[in-house]
Amino acid sequence: MSQTVPQPPASPDSSSLPALRVAVLGAGTVGTEVLRLIAQQGDELAHRIGARLEVTGVAVRDRTKDRGEHVPAALLTDDPSALVREADLVIEVMGGIEPARALLLEAMEHGASVVTANKALLAQDGASLYEAADVHGVDLSFEAAVAGAIPLVRPVRESLAGDRIQRVMGIVNGTTNYILDAMTRTSADFGDALASAQELGYAEADPTADVEGHDAAAKASILASLAFHSRVRLADVHCEGITSVSAQDIAAAGRMGRTIKLLSIVERVEEENGERISARVYPALIPDSHPLASVSEAYNAVFIEAEAAGSLMFYGQGAGGAPTASAILGDVVSAARSRVHGGVGPRESRYAELESIPLEELRSAFYISLTVQDRPGVLAEIAGTLSGYGISISTIHQELLHSREEGSQALAHIGISTHRALESAMTASLDMFSSTATVLSIDSVLRIEGD
Repeated sequence: MSQTVPQPPASPDSSSLPALRVAVLGAGTVGTEVLRLIAQQGDELAHRIGARLEVTGVAVRDRTKDRGEHVPAALLTDDPSALVREADLVIEVMGGIEPARALLLEAMEHGASVVTANKALLAQDGASLYEAADVHGVDLSFEAAVAGAIPLVRPVRESLAGDRIQRVMGIVNGTTNYILDAMTRTSADFGDALASAQELGYAEADPTADVEGHDAAAKASILASLAFHSRVRLADVHCEGITSVSAQDIAAAGRMGRTIKLLSIVERVEEENGERISARVYPALIPDSHPLASVSEAYNAVFIEAEAAGSLMFYGQGAGGAPTASAILGDVVSAARSRVHGGVGPRESRYAELESIPLEELRSAFYISLTVQDRPGVLAEIAGTLSGYGISISTIHQELLHSREEGSQALAHIGISTHRALESAMTASLDMFSSTATVLSIDSVLRIEGD
């Protein structure tokens, strides 16, 4: 007996709806996925919006390159300026600062709303884009600029607009999370884990922006600006990458019941004279029990603490063509609805004008790893140095190392975790260690977060 397979309902015809002209800047992995989704879901999107999305052109550098069935050659142009001047909506996925900035400003000047995934541009010069959007009464949307497919920008910008966000801490770079996760699972060193990430396509041939923390810092700048209603520049974000994290650091974290993650942290810092903002990116040890500790492979997750809502966690794919395109299309639908039905979306909120606090004025807990001479009194000398700068020790792990050569003095490895102390005090202590013969090397310095 044959069985009839149910078919999905046909999409309603949208040909009678008005059209919105859409210009796409860039046709790489993300741009191609955006165009595919528009082509495949065109009727459904049109009925959600109230108008059809009509792609009028795709700006590329090389018009001769075959970009697949969803990017017809007839749409390709190498004159992006002419394209954006005639558009109702501009989708920017070309990346970089220029010519992206000039093109988006030109688009808004000619009345187009803008959807961008360009976190570097927003972090470096979001102010000029926000101001142009206000002057010309158009939308500036950028959900895909932070954490890919994870709905994060809109919840912070809109859903939590009636609350008071205290802290945002998250993993917002999939490449570094994959590398650190591989180091934890396989005991690989950084170089081998990076090579694996490159083979699987999680890391670029030049991974500098990811592994040095620059990508995460740009996202931290955007999150801090949204969460605290203040302009936080990329230069205000303290940035450290993961290139110095060693297999020994991973092992030490395991002994402590912790995991190392590259964290983007933005928070309010309460002071006697008011509040300031801290925005920072660095590898840190977090307890294995923390929700972020179990985030594996190239996934992203962000933990938000708000006064009324409490603790919220957002988790999902933070990169990739299809996930990023999903976030972009969400912005496109929202911006398109605004044009059809009137009005504009959320504007920049910077009424608070909170200043950023330098890292050295913060208080952090630390894990430091030292190679020292193995002789009586060394621990007391190290503890005394730390105490002299107001730093108290939480735990100490000591391990005897082999002599460098026959007859040389024995060496020891010491791992110390501290209670919270001023960053400037730790810097001064490390400078002191560097100038003494007792400490032969400072092998690592990591913060401890999540307690």
